[in-house]
Amino acid sequence: MDWGLTKDGTALSVLDLVPIPEGSTPAEAFRRSAELAQLAERLGYRRFWVAEHHSMPGIASSATAVVIAYLAQQTRTIRVGSGGVMLPNHAPLIVAEQFGTLASMFPGRIDLGLGRAPGTDAPTIRALGGDPDRHGHDFPDRLAQLLRYFHPADGDERRVRAVPGEGMEIPIWLLGSSDFSARLAAELGLPFAYASHFAPDYLMIALETYRANFRPSAWLKEPYVMVGAAVVAAATDEEARYLATSAQLQQLSLIRGKPSRLQPPVERVQDLCSPYEWQILQTRGRLAIVGGPETVRDRLRAFIELTKADEVIVMSQIYDHAARLRSYELVAEVMRS
Repeated sequence: MDWGLTKDGTALSVLDLVPIPEGSTPAEAFRRSAELAQLAERLGYRRFWVAEHHSMPGIASSATAVVIAYLAQQTRTIRVGSGGVMLPNHAPLIVAEQFGTLASMFPGRIDLGLGRAPGTDAPTIRALGGDPDRHGHDFPDRLAQLLRYFHPADGDERRVRAVPGEGMEIPIWLLGSSDFSARLAAELGLPFAYASHFAPDYLMIALETYRANFRPSAWLKEPYVMVGAAVVAAATDEEARYLATSAQLQQLSLIRGKPSRLQPPVERVQDLCSPYEWQILQTRGRLAIVGGPETVRDRLRAFIELTKADEVIVMSQIYDHAARLRSYELVAEVMRS
């Protein structure tokens, strides 16, 4: 049984930020993410992606390619990839070599999702060798270079070659939280993933832009859309709302410019923040799906109907590891029925 397909044929995948809960360590975070990846594989989720972030005390996936190698080694069949690698932080050649290496080690299982955002703050961009004022301005050029490393043009006598990487068919996705990458993905005929789990404002605009402007390519004949969904599923609506406060607290720390490790849940987040901060949390999380099995099933199906997504990538930031595993189990159970 392919539990990665919902009743209406939509694929389900996992986005994992490799969270470091308060009182835990990065080593424990990696082991727990491997356990989650193994569970996702057994449940039939289609792919397992990790995201590049830097200078975030609560996220352990900064060395994204290394984490992907570890997770792919701990699993057997599920696709593993980046959701995403922030291309402006890296020379395109390095990305081509890293993912060419991964695809050589784990044939047919590696995805390369690319983002234009920094995944961090201005001082960290400088520490990575970038310019915060110009970060991402050359994303289309960098992407074109990367594609040429994988597939050089006929007669290209360039001396610089991606080895491994050259000639390899590695699925490349563009990720976005606006219509910029949607338009670029459509122009190049690449699959597009929208970060609706934290940036709901431009969701429908981006999807409409992508679909309306899509050009068939050697990679993709028809548009293919993935949407992010922040989901916390538990036995009851009340329990799920309680567990979801950890993600809200993590967002609150980002709003205040003081990122933190994933905190234990609390009874009422609104008592810990100003009305302005609470409004931001409500706005950013208005598409979050939080509840017991029936609530999650109904809201996730409504979200799929709204977006007409080909695939939903589920992110569950939950402090308790057992509860996090159970959340993904519940999503798989309710969406296959």
